[in-house]
Amino acid sequence: MTSSDPMASAETGATEGTATLGGQRGRAPGQRVVVSVRELGRTYVDRKGQANEAIRSVSFDVKERELVCIVGPSGAGKTTLLRCVAGLLAPSTGVTLFEDKEVVRSPTGIAVVFQDYSRSLFPWLSVSGNVALPLRAKGVPRSKRRELVESSLAAVGLPGVGGQYPWQLSGGMQQRVAIARALAYGPDLLLMDEPFASVDAQTRFELEDLVLRVRDEFGMTVMFVTHDIDEAVYVGDRVVVLSKSPCIVVRDIRVPLEAPRNQEQTRSDPIFVELRTEVLRLVTGRDRSTADFTQADT
Repeated sequence: MTSSDPMASAETGATEGTATLGGQRGRAPGQRVVVSVRELGRTYVDRKGQANEAIRSVSFDVKERELVCIVGPSGAGKTTLLRCVAGLLAPSTGVTLFEDKEVVRSPTGIAVVFQDYSRSLFPWLSVSGNVALPLRAKGVPRSKRRELVESSLAAVGLPGVGGQYPWQLSGGMQQRVAIARALAYGPDLLLMDEPFASVDAQTRFELEDLVLRVRDEFGMTVMFVTHDIDEAVYVGDRVVVLSKSPCIVVRDIRVPLEAPRNQEQTRSDPIFVELRTEVLRLVTGRDRSTADFTQADT
């Protein structure tokens, strides 16, 4: 789902900076900053007029072609943060910049893939119709739409299913359709909100590898919210760890794993094991001394 679809710095005392374990071994990102989150805060007011501070102060950058994962405890404000970046929710304080412009509404260069694929796809539209929907809104000519739909479905491993309907597909295939729709739109930034939370483990592994592949093929920048720590370390170039709500950035960790990644080999790499253990400690609040980290610039 594209962000245009209508349905659709840390607190004093926190440890900031980018940490890296074992030395950098992965592919370097571009130098251009695509997203800048600056002291972003978000407070909700309930029906009784009481304020509920979800995000206190969050700051970080995302460079072009980076895949940055956002993790944190349940209810930390990960989805709220992503919606602010997408322009679907206004921050209470601070600012988000997308390609050097303040986000005040959903920018045309951003696409969003949500967790609930069953609600983000229209059951009365064919697979092709769902993928083409944002292209129609964008005014893309019919012949070009057909070409983009077919190439996007092929890119996610679903050639020839355009005539079927979402309810005829498995959950994993439906989420592939949602990813194809985002790819067809041609975004500079892809936002993914726990996109694989509702699929089985084997399908999740396949979709993780799919995201890594299409990120490289399409040259996109990706922000990926997940509650799965192993997933964050596996797919991410960096992992931004949030504290419990009201959240701040606890740590911004570079993931120095080689590319391309492999579900068996990467997950058995000692660096992977060390990183996932450290992120788990941070998420659960059982942090260890920052002296164990080597600081590095993003």
